[in-house]
Amino acid sequence: MKPSLNLNLNLARNAWSNLLGAAIPALVMLATVPLVVKGLGDASYGVYSLVTAIVGYFAVIDINVTAGSVKYIAEHNAREDREGIFETLSFGLASYAIIGALGALGLLLGAGWFVTSVFSVPEALVPEAIATLRLAAAGFLLGQIQSYLNSVPQSLMRYDISARVEMVFGTLVPLATVGVLLLGYGLFEVVLLRVAASAIHCAILWRAVRRLLPGVRWRWPSQGARNALLSFSAYSFLSRFATLSYAHADKLIIGALVGVTGLAYFTVAATLANRVLSLTFRLSGVFFPAASALAAKGELARLDRAYLKATRYVVFLNAAILVLVAVFAHQILRYWMNEEFARNGALVLAVMALSQFVDSLTSLPSLVNDGMGHPRVSGLFAVTRALAGLGLVYLGVAGWGIDGAAWGHLAGSLLFTAVFLLYVHGRTVPTSIGRLLSQGYAPGLGGVALVAIAAGAAETLFDRGFAEFLFILGATCLLLGVHGLLFVVDRDDRLLAWARVKAHWQPAG
Repeated sequence: MKPSLNLNLNLARNAWSNLLGAAIPALVMLATVPLVVKGLGDASYGVYSLVTAIVGYFAVIDINVTAGSVKYIAEHNAREDREGIFETLSFGLASYAIIGALGALGLLLGAGWFVTSVFSVPEALVPEAIATLRLAAAGFLLGQIQSYLNSVPQSLMRYDISARVEMVFGTLVPLATVGVLLLGYGLFEVVLLRVAASAIHCAILWRAVRRLLPGVRWRWPSQGARNALLSFSAYSFLSRFATLSYAHADKLIIGALVGVTGLAYFTVAATLANRVLSLTFRLSGVFFPAASALAAKGELARLDRAYLKATRYVVFLNAAILVLVAVFAHQILRYWMNEEFARNGALVLAVMALSQFVDSLTSLPSLVNDGMGHPRVSGLFAVTRALAGLGLVYLGVAGWGIDGAAWGHLAGSLLFTAVFLLYVHGRTVPTSIGRLLSQGYAPGLGGVALVAIAAGAAETLFDRGFAEFLFILGATCLLLGVHGLLFVVDRDDRLLAWARVKAHWQPAG
């Protein structure tokens, strides 16, 4: 088999596994959100969102050893250096155990202050909010270890294993959450369930790691190995720090300035946009170890071809999803949640979906940039973008509430995505900006824009009920699919896919 074809198939298999590991849990989560909101009530769901945001924000202390670990375990595995793998794994586990313990201690000690002095929590919900946040401290510790263990199969290009485990827990936990609420329990018990699930998740991942790496043992890394890991991870930490800050700080700002009910409206809309549009990042994520391997071998021409093809596919998929979410935002929230959520969150959903799409344009370039050994560039850009973006979000919330938060996100996304793309292409990413625009963006975006205009006009002029909504939605999906098949997917990929379909359905005889 040709090396390029083998690379494409390996990337496709891992990308598909990684996507399924997120897609099915995301669908289950979105389906159960209305039941969770109803079971907790708008205010309690706002408190739950606040607790989640605080715990998520504490993850900024994660120095992102995961990024360095994925890179070096992949390299050691390619060289069949078992001792190097064990050193990297030992250092990573120790690092995340310490990070988790420090974060858990901070949450335990600061729970009362956060709930009573920083955020606008209704007085009747204060005791439960404090108890829940303290319980979530244990979940933070387990979550850090889980996050690292999940990265080990991925560094070995076994996304099928990590995705399978993630799919099971990501499906069962939301369903079990609904069951807990139906039994009459509340917020504390919901978080307790998630903490217990995280503990079991860690145990299963550790068993998978031991099967992948038989004979694995504790081995403290040498000074050189520690320096290499920390040097790479230090700059990757900047990206993680900025991403987590930006992902959770908007909710903290809304919780402080608007209140938990407004936060519930924003969280539902923003979560939908984030979950749906972040699915294709799972397709992109497998590119990091592949880019690292190609860069290490000096095969920049293959990297360029693979990068442009991946960009064309991922950008088209994200643009198609953006059309469906943004154009039908009000209808989606009305039928998914209720009219009140649609009235308060439709604009937030549409604008946040557009912001997420613009942000997604930096995903593949960042992975290639880091794979080429330049995490400093993506890290510094991410920090600058987060600081400026949070300033815009704060001004937006102060002036226009949750709608202003969404517009602030979009303004930051447009500015810093443009600057990042112009800077890295031709410097740290071995592809020119002209080739990116002509071969990566143009094949998909022009047709998607035309479909978006037609769908928006049809939704405005003709949608008068659920049947009409489904018809317009179906027609939009059909047009997007036809455009993608004819103008985005490579001819060779179409032929290969069709050959596999025929082979699958061909009788054994």
